[in-house]
Amino acid sequence: MEKFTFKRKLPIWKIILGSIAIGVGIVSIFSSFKGFISIGVGIFLLLIEGSEFDFKHQKYREVKSILGFNFGTWKPIPEIEYVSVFKTNETTTLRQLSAEANVTNEIIKLNLFYNTNQKIEAFNTYNIDKAFEKAKEIASILNVDILDATERETKWL
Repeated sequence: MEKFTFKRKLPIWKIILGSIAIGVGIVSIFSSFKGFISIGVGIFLLLIEGSEFDFKHQKYREVKSILGFNFGTWKPIPEIEYVSVFKTNETTTLRQLSAEANVTNEIIKLNLFYNTNQKIEAFNTYNIDKAFEKAKEIASILNVDILDATERETKWL
């Protein structure tokens, strides 16, 4: 594995609304300035964040992706001390005209730690096996240990 890219998945409703907003913006751009606003809203809805690693050249970048185009500045990968896999909660707020609800999901995160407490977020998933599979791949490339922090008692793998 020379390159590794992780991008969050967009919910289907964001894909639909973002595409509609961009389409409406393109059609209305010729008649008013509001077309630019609609295009901006569409781009915001379709924006995906993630990380990209190039282990061959020892570089990484935090990416923002829109319609398949990745943007971000490449930086050298620092001296990674260990790979950490842990569970956390991800809260999404859903709002409607007069109501609001918070939906909480358990998510597994994979971070690369360096300089004692600084981290690079490398991967998120809802599947613990997939997280450990990626952690083992990355740890073997970087020749570092894995910290399993998915349970109350942390352990080194």
